[in-house]
Amino acid sequence: QDGPQRKKRKSEVAEVDKQLDILAIGTAVGSILLYSTVKGELQSKLDGGHENRVNCVRWHQENCCLYSCSEDKHIVEWNTQTCKVKCKWKGDNSSVTSLCISPDGKMLLSAGRTIKLWDLETKEVYRHFTGHATSVSSLMFTTVKPMNENKPFDGITGLYFLSGAIHDRLLSVWYIRSDRKEKNAVMSFTVTDEPTFIDLTVSEVKEEPVKLAVVCRDGQLHLFEHILNGYCKKPLTSNCTIQIATPGNDGDSTPKPVPILAAAFCSDKQSLLLVYGNTLQPIIEKVSLNTTESHVCLIRDIQKVLSLKTDVAVTKVKTPVVNSDTKVLVPGIPGHSTAVKTPSLGKEKKKNKRKPGETEESIEERLEALDIDVRKVKAPGGLPQTDSFAVLLVQGLESNDAEILNRVLNTRKENVIKNTVARMPIHAVIPLLHELTKRLQGNPYSASLMVRWLKSVFTLHASYLSTLPDLIPQLGMLYQLMESRVKTLQKLSRLHGRLFILVTQVAASEAAQDVTEVNQTAKLVYEDESSEEEGSDDEMIADKDSDENWDEDEEKEEQSDEQDMTVEKEINGDSDLEPENESEEE
Repeated sequence: QDGPQRKKRKSEVAEVDKQLDILAIGTAVGSILLYSTVKGELQSKLDGGHENRVNCVRWHQENCCLYSCSEDKHIVEWNTQTCKVKCKWKGDNSSVTSLCISPDGKMLLSAGRTIKLWDLETKEVYRHFTGHATSVSSLMFTTVKPMNENKPFDGITGLYFLSGAIHDRLLSVWYIRSDRKEKNAVMSFTVTDEPTFIDLTVSEVKEEPVKLAVVCRDGQLHLFEHILNGYCKKPLTSNCTIQIATPGNDGDSTPKPVPILAAAFCSDKQSLLLVYGNTLQPIIEKVSLNTTESHVCLIRDIQKVLSLKTDVAVTKVKTPVVNSDTKVLVPGIPGHSTAVKTPSLGKEKKKNKRKPGETEESIEERLEALDIDVRKVKAPGGLPQTDSFAVLLVQGLESNDAEILNRVLNTRKENVIKNTVARMPIHAVIPLLHELTKRLQGNPYSASLMVRWLKSVFTLHASYLSTLPDLIPQLGMLYQLMESRVKTLQKLSRLHGRLFILVTQVAASEAAQDVTEVNQTAKLVYEDESSEEEGSDDEMIADKDSDENWDEDEEKEEQSDEQDMTVEKEINGDSDLEPENESEEE
C-alpha cells in the first residue's frame, strides 16, 4: 500500500507544477475551459457542473481543486485532473456572484445578496454577513493573521475581508468574530463611482496598514491606506486620487480624460502598475506611489501611442460598383432618408422618353409611384413616430443595444411613452421591466425618467402581468428597490426641512447686513438771530427767494409805521417821554 501512495503523491506534485500555467475561464453556457498559457491551446473542458452562466472561478492554493459559482445558485468543487465534479451544493437563494478562499485554504467565502463563510470539509455555513442591497461583485481577504496575537489562531477568527457590490459606491470591511453576534460591516471605504477593479496589499503585521487601490467606472483610481483596528463609524475617504488626461496641445486645446482600466500593486508595495487607454490596446505603466498629494493628474499623450492599424480583412464578398445614375430604393420606413425626385422633373423625363403610341406604364413611372408612397410615409423632419419607437424598443431589448434603449427610454413626453407601451408586443413587457429595474438602480436622474415608463407599463399591462405565475420573483427586486427608497423618504424630508430653515435664516441675516445706513446729516441748516423770525422758519426753508423778498417788504412797512407813530406822538405831546419808556413801548 505504501508504494502506490508515494507514486501518487509524486504525480500530484508534478501535476501541481503543471497547473501553474493553466488559466480557468468560465463561460456563459455553464462550462469551464482550462487553457494552457505555455502551449497556447485549450487543454480540457469541465462540463456538467452548472446549468447557467459562470460568474466566478477560484483556484485552491494547495491542491488542484477549482471552485466555481453560477447563476444557477450552486457552488461546484472540481477535480481538474479527472475533469469531473468533486462536490456540488446550493450556495444561495439567488445567483452566487463571487467567491474567495481563505488564506489557510480551509474556508470559502461566497456572495450573492448575502455573504456566507463555508467550511470546505463539511460544506456547512460557518458565518452569515448581511449589508449589501445589490449583488456582491468582489470579495478579498485583507489580513493573514489576527490583530490580537494573544488568543490562539484557528485559521479564520480575527481576520478581515473586503467586499464590493454593483451600483454601490461603498466598499465594506467585515470582521470574523468567534461568536455570531456581529453581522454588519465594521468599516467602509467611499469612492466616486461603482468599483470595477480592486487590488490590495495584505496586512501581515499588526502595525502594517492595508493599502487598497480601487478603479472606478468613471476611470479614476483611489488609493486608501488604513490600519484595520476594529469598528469605524464614518466611511473612510481616499488618501490619494489618480487621474490620467491628454495634454491637449495638437489641434484640440481642451485636455481629455483617459480612463484607467485596472491597477495592481507591485511586489515592493511602493509602486503601482496602471493599465489605461483603450481596451483593445491598453498601455501598462509602472508608477511610484506618492500619497502626500491628495489628487494627482498624470499627463499622457496616448494619441501617439495608440495608433490602431486596422488591416483590411480578406473577404470573398465583392462590393458592387454603383453608377452615379443608378438609383437605390429604400423601404418606406419612417426615419429612412431616400432620394425623392420632384414630380415636375419626372414629368419632363416622361415626355422625353415616352414613345408615341405606348400604352403600357414604363418602369420609371412605377418607380415614381414608389417615390410618392415613400414621401407619404415619411414623417416631417425625419423624427421617429410612436410606432417606430415601439419597434426600436423591441429591437433594443432583443439585441440589448444600449444606444437604441437610451434613445427610446430618455424621452420625456407622456403621450409618446403611453402610446409606445400600448403598441409594444406582450412578450416584450417582462424584458422591459427588467431593463427599467436595472436603470432604476443607477443614476437618480435616470430613475426619474424610468418611473414614467413603469407607470405606463403597470397601468396598460396590468391584466397580462396578473396572469403570470412567477410574477413575484420577477418583480421582487423592483419591489425591494422601491421599499428601500421609500424608507429614506421620511429622513430626507426631515433633513430638507432643517436645511430649508437654515438657508432662510442665513439669507435673512445676510439681507439685514446688506441694508445701507441712512445719512442723518441735514442738507440745509438755518440759525435764528431774533425771536421775531421764529414763526417764519419753515416757510424760509421751503422757498428762500420769495421769503427774502417778503422780509424786505415787511421792514419797509415797519419803518413807515414807526414814522407815522412819531408824528402822532409829537402832535399829541408824548415826545417828552424818557428813552427807556420809549424802548419799552417799541
